[in-house]
Amino acid sequence: MTTQLTARLTTRLTKPLIKRQLTSIVTLLILCGLVASCSSFGFPGVYRFNIQQGNVISQTMIDKLKPGMSKSQVRFVLGNAVIDDSLNQNRWDYINTVQIGGGEVIIRSLHLYFVEERLSHFDGDFLPSEAIAALSAES
Repeated sequence: MTTQLTARLTTRLTKPLIKRQLTSIVTLLILCGLVASCSSFGFPGVYRFNIQQGNVISQTMIDKLKPGMSKSQVRFVLGNAVIDDSLNQNRWDYINTVQIGGGEVIIRSLHLYFVEERLSHFDGDFLPSEAIAALSAES
């Protein structure tokens, strides 16, 4: 008889405990879901600032670059390169990334090539004004 009594008491005590644990787990899962959804939701009126990283490169800087310039002259015009490749000292990479208001990331790059410590040529997302004018004249 005592075993039947203890069995009834343990089932009466464990059912509310299991119910409380289950309720707290479900509540925790709902809270996690709400927090995750709020982070991707764009609240109206919240200011998202612009993020700019890397070297700021302008068209006037590109127009100042001429073949035959020394490395120190190029460094004076553009500043130090963000990416320093120790394996290839004759190539400098200037990278500029801009994210406007939490939106799309815009990545622009400029690659400079040196031959015998002099600027040989450059390529990337920037062109000299003369090349832009020639391209627009062809169109």
